[in-house]
Amino acid sequence: MTTPSNVLRNLIPPTQRQTAAEVTEALDLGSGDRAGKRSGFLIMLVLSAIVAIAGVLTDSTATVIGAMIIAPLGTPILGIALGIVRGHLSLVVRSILWVLTGLGLVILLGLAFSVFVATPESLETNSQVLGRTSPSFMDLVAALATGFAGGFAMCRRDLSAVLPGVAIAISLVPPLGVVGVCAGQGLWMDALGALWLFLSNVFALVIAGSIVFTLAGYARDPGSSKVANRRRAYVIVAVLTVIVAIPLAFNSVVSVALARWGVGIQQAVTEWVSDDDRAIVSGVTWSGATATVAVSTSDGTTPPVDELRESLASVIPSFVGVVVDAEQGVEITVQ
Repeated sequence: MTTPSNVLRNLIPPTQRQTAAEVTEALDLGSGDRAGKRSGFLIMLVLSAIVAIAGVLTDSTATVIGAMIIAPLGTPILGIALGIVRGHLSLVVRSILWVLTGLGLVILLGLAFSVFVATPESLETNSQVLGRTSPSFMDLVAALATGFAGGFAMCRRDLSAVLPGVAIAISLVPPLGVVGVCAGQGLWMDALGALWLFLSNVFALVIAGSIVFTLAGYARDPGSSKVANRRRAYVIVAVLTVIVAIPLAFNSVVSVALARWGVGIQQAVTEWVSDDDRAIVSGVTWSGATATVAVSTSDGTTPPVDELRESLASVIPSFVGVVVDAEQGVEITVQ
């Protein structure tokens, strides 16, 4: 019978398969030339963090991509996955500590560079910040696919050339830079969202890496713990999947719902002021479960609010609040 493990092994020719010892040497910062590995990791981490933060502050996608290419955080993260599969607790702990070290360094650099931000409001229109403060379920899907690609590339000698592409596809250092910059400006919810994006990507890499390394047979390679087995790895993967997937799926559902309600609210408000040919409905912004609509009319007055309230009753749930921001700073609470 063909098992998933046999299928993966068929995709990795024996002449191209990295041994468990070789993969460990590549991913474990505590083996081999420790001083060289660790100094290289720290130097590249600091440089990638500076590049990423500069790219975020200048809203430069190209610069942020450059930071992703040289970011070394994927190494200890996949080291966690390999340690789980091979039953090496010391490798797991050591790799987690290096990930935490990297997390702290990048956030501290972000805090330091936040002094170059003119105002907190400028970050709210920065595409590099906006794209990393509200992770969705699709971010998890992309991170999982990236983790599978990275794990598979680590298993084969002939696929090392794809690793820079894997680094670009996974967002690790830039979200941490956003955490520091936003925290430095007091934008704590944005900082928390960026931190959750980073953590979800870390979990996704561990999940995918654990699956690939297990199917590649590293749990049974010489040097692995006698108690290392696929069942334990799968249990850990399942738990991590639940921890990450549920909040991201919830966030995705909320985002879709807010987008749909926003369209309905804007249409209702547009119809509400349709008798005024010069009326302008600027759009809908959300703060929690409250939507604010900016409205400008020719004479500064608006129709009776009851008409809008009736229209909105069939468009949005009762717990959603709507505020009409009329001219001259006058706000009308609809519901």
